[in-house]
Amino acid sequence: MTKPERKSAVATGRGDDGTTGLLFGGDRISKDDPRTEAYGAIDEAVAALGLARAELALKAQHGTLPRLIARLPEVILRIQRELFVAGAELATAPGAAGRQRPGETRVTAAMVVGLDELLDEAEAHVDLPKEFVVPGETRLSAALELARTIVRRAERRAVAVRKTEPLPDDQLVPYLNRLADLLWILARAAEQGESRAATSSKAADRP
Repeated sequence: MTKPERKSAVATGRGDDGTTGLLFGGDRISKDDPRTEAYGAIDEAVAALGLARAELALKAQHGTLPRLIARLPEVILRIQRELFVAGAELATAPGAAGRQRPGETRVTAAMVVGLDELLDEAEAHVDLPKEFVVPGETRLSAALELARTIVRRAERRAVAVRKTEPLPDDQLVPYLNRLADLLWILARAAEQGESRAATSSKAADRP
């Protein structure tokens, strides 16, 4: 039976064979290729950060956005946009790396430095726990923690890609590593902004 012609700009049907295209052309690759796994995880992280940003928008709408995290919506949006850059770098075939544009389709050292600056700023205003934390104290902090764990997965997948195919400038993995650290601190800021304390992973001592 002949397949009907697809007219949708989104559902083209080209991926029905389990392959996907890359930026700047080149051969299609399997949807379970290490590259696809890596930039797919980055896509998940962007979505998880969307949950956090939506929660912040709801607080702002009701006038309950704490001062400590008043800048968090713009920070999260900036991170989401930068993750699109990271995803684009991974979605580029090695032979087309020379066509990438720094800061647009390739992660730069300046982007890593930018995260370091956000880390320093956040740490200056947050009391950091001295032990592991159980996520879920607030919906906002839980969304940030979810994004953090997905970024860690993206980092692991990017390391796997790097073992077989060198990444241009080699800034992608440091960026993801730093971002996961930042998201952990932002989750703590979210808790403290709502006067909530992080829940320790250690059970309380019993008499």
